[in-house]
Amino acid sequence: MAFDHLPAGVHDALAPLSVKPVTHSVPMAKNHRPDHPQPDPASRPSPETVLHRLASGPSRSARITHTEHLPPRAGRHAVWPDRIRAEVIAAVQARGIEHPWAHQAIAAEHALDGDSVVVATGTASGKSLAYLMPVLSALLDGSEAPNGRGATALYLSPTKALAADQCRAVRELAAPLGNAVRPAVYDGDTPFEEREWVRQYANYVLTNPDMLHRGILPSHPRWASFLKSLKYVVIDECHTYRGVFGSHVAQVLRRLRRLCARYGASPVFLLASATAAEPSVAARRLTGLPVVEVADDASPRGELVFALWEPPLTELHGEKGAPVRRTATAETADLLTDLTVQGVRSVAFVRSRRGAELISVIAQERLAEVDRSLVRRVAAYRGGYLPEERRALERALHSGELLGLAATTALELGVDVSGLDAVVIAGYPGTRASLWQQAGRAGRSGQGALAVLVARDDPLDTYLVHHPEALFDRPVESTVLDPDNPYVLAPHLCAAAAEIPLTEADLELFGPVSADVLTQLEAAKLLRRRTRAWHWTRRERAADLTDIRGTGGPPVQIVEEGTGRLLGTVDAEAAHSAVHEGAVHLHQGRTYLVRSLDLKDSVALVERADPPYSTAARDTTSIAVLETETEIPWGSGRLCLGSVEVTNQVVSFLRRRLITGEVMGETKLDLPPRTLRTRAVWWTVTEDQLDEARINPEILGGALHAAEHASIGMLPLFATCDRWDIGGVSVPLHPDTLLPTVFVYDGHPGGAGFAERAFHTARSWLTATREAIAACECEAGCPSCVQSPKCGNGNEPLHKRGAVRLLTTLLRGAPEEAGADGAGAAGEGEAS
Repeated sequence: MAFDHLPAGVHDALAPLSVKPVTHSVPMAKNHRPDHPQPDPASRPSPETVLHRLASGPSRSARITHTEHLPPRAGRHAVWPDRIRAEVIAAVQARGIEHPWAHQAIAAEHALDGDSVVVATGTASGKSLAYLMPVLSALLDGSEAPNGRGATALYLSPTKALAADQCRAVRELAAPLGNAVRPAVYDGDTPFEEREWVRQYANYVLTNPDMLHRGILPSHPRWASFLKSLKYVVIDECHTYRGVFGSHVAQVLRRLRRLCARYGASPVFLLASATAAEPSVAARRLTGLPVVEVADDASPRGELVFALWEPPLTELHGEKGAPVRRTATAETADLLTDLTVQGVRSVAFVRSRRGAELISVIAQERLAEVDRSLVRRVAAYRGGYLPEERRALERALHSGELLGLAATTALELGVDVSGLDAVVIAGYPGTRASLWQQAGRAGRSGQGALAVLVARDDPLDTYLVHHPEALFDRPVESTVLDPDNPYVLAPHLCAAAAEIPLTEADLELFGPVSADVLTQLEAAKLLRRRTRAWHWTRRERAADLTDIRGTGGPPVQIVEEGTGRLLGTVDAEAAHSAVHEGAVHLHQGRTYLVRSLDLKDSVALVERADPPYSTAARDTTSIAVLETETEIPWGSGRLCLGSVEVTNQVVSFLRRRLITGEVMGETKLDLPPRTLRTRAVWWTVTEDQLDEARINPEILGGALHAAEHASIGMLPLFATCDRWDIGGVSVPLHPDTLLPTVFVYDGHPGGAGFAERAFHTARSWLTATREAIAACECEAGCPSCVQSPKCGNGNEPLHKRGAVRLLTTLLRGAPEEAGADGAGAAGEGEAS
């Protein structure tokens, strides 16, 4: 059994439809968190005024496809729970919060009763205070214990930035409590000389699942005093723990619970989530415990003006002569520039590190033409920066020194950026939950705010800006995770055995398939059974068997060739496509060219350069069916779910002109192929169906390929996946099915639950796919319907009309129950 995570070569391709008026308001509450001094809201322009200025001029105003006004809402207060210490109440009131919101009080009461609880309310609704009330009270009680350390609490966040921000907030809030509350961050950035102090003296440790997995649990004897007294475990932004990452975190939490039980502790879990579908169900899968749900948001909300923005068509033409829209990157850079000139404090969110850097560079160049003093007030923020760089940017944003920031989702998750007036989102971020999370970064002081979603030139974004009801009139997604995935479970069983030998009594904690996986681990001689327990047999650390973020090994270091200076890192999974030889790499506004990529030593050497282009990798993918688990007839065709082996290889890269995206050329690459065993959904069609759809052999490959691109693009509306979580392959005659076949697969070893979700929502999913292709006004296919800018075959062949006819025929035979339930989510990907 292999435990390393192999990347999925996945790509951009989604699909468009049309619009209805929308009146439904999405719950997005604004919380009063006076952790930082705020400008006078009365001096701020209204969100309508800011939007009017951005849209001034006929060409600009035509780019707004829809404006949603979410009205303000009054809050509902409650009394302080009587078991919260008076000193804690006084400290909170000193921060300007006289009374809790009703949902905060209810959540605190459950925690005090010993119930694990998930608070699933809107962005900035005060979830932090809901869990801090019982936590601080417990720490204060513990400080008065006659012997021993007293109570401790552990805080987990998905990002270092959020943990650091929360630590600052807790220190300020708990200052009146003196030495009773001793918060400390313990992560990869914590200096080694400070770590021993944290272990011995901190009673509120803020960390992330990665550090818990690699640092705390394997060293549990050194943490024995802390774990023995562990009263509460806070899991912030728990909706981000989905897919393979969420499945890994679920097993890390089971290992934590097991060690706590050995030390005599049974901590209560307090989870905070953006508004989500069935939060208690997801929280139970994550923790393995019953969890009470608190989802009635009682906080007030300021007005939010949310605009959907579609960049204009350019005079350029892409592959096969398809029309090309202005890039979301260039459009977002323009909007960030305009907002900065207006003095509007803003963050522009972009999905990729490179995009964040590029938006920052373009905005700075344009600001230099207006007022050079504004250039330093715009910056980029992304993962991969060195710790000191991240901290400096966070301080500048908090102080107001920065007016505009181009950021990846590293800044999305709960980091307090109070005082922002506007958020620009460069491309649909993947899920409605993430969209509202990003939009909620503005207006966090209760004032009105503006959010703008700028559509990329791809099917899903096009669909959404012309179908606002898909954003504003649907609930956020259910969280998909699968802790029983054997590729996820196996390394955690090894890690657990290395921590304390595993017994049969532990198997119930780790799930129903753990006994079978243990047998395989014994056969592989990774574990050995002695008397009544399984022991780890190797010298190396068992925790190093897996990277819980699925990055497939140590990160690749990016080193400046001339100086030897470390610029940053990139995940091993992304290295083939991001830092291949000839790739353009952006860092802190500077451009570098990759001169060499050493996969053995995980080093990419770069040198300063200013090429007039960006680069985009291309790959090829083949797929083999290992096992068909379930299949149902769709007319004479079949819809199947099962296990597959995917072989992927990055073969070349394109050079695209900056701003316009025009292709300047393609360069071949010689990189090794990578294989992946995962789960997939696939559908086949027969000769009779091809005849009915009027598909002849000449257009069959193009029809399948176009349907594949579009179906991958639409799947994120039905399965909570990220664009880089799924891939696809289409074959006119597949050797395993002996029929024309389209596959969509999970991009992680063992699967992540997305293909299974696609299988169960297939009727709705493929119906939306067919409608999206048919609704696009282009003639032969374009980036807004069936073309993918990262298609490994260069978007050849594609047949748009054939795809519509093929899907129409396929759906005619679909059973009613297939895909009857449609839920929603995010992103697409593909390798064709």
